[in-house]
Amino acid sequence: MTIQPLDDRILVQRIENEDRTDSGIIVPEQAQEKPQRGVVRAVGPGKVGESGERVEPQVSEDDTVLFGKYSGTDVTVQGEEHLILRENEVLAILED
Repeated sequence: MTIQPLDDRILVQRIENEDRTDSGIIVPEQAQEKPQRGVVRAVGPGKVGESGERVEPQVSEDDTVLFGKYSGTDVTVQGEEHLILRENEVLAILED
């Protein structure tokens, strides 16, 4: 099954947080926060602007993005957890 997001929505696969702190302490799963970083797996065609033309998305597949803690909707795709969110919920594109 494949998912094609509509309009300005994107499909993001979360990047899991480290389970250890910098000092080596193991953080139990119950105490960990949901990751706020992820990799874009699919992008919709873009939002339709007021003039009726599509506005091309600023993010593209394989971009690593930062998003808000409570953004989007959790979905399961092929047994893996993903997040569908609007492009305007993306806070930044992370570069290496």
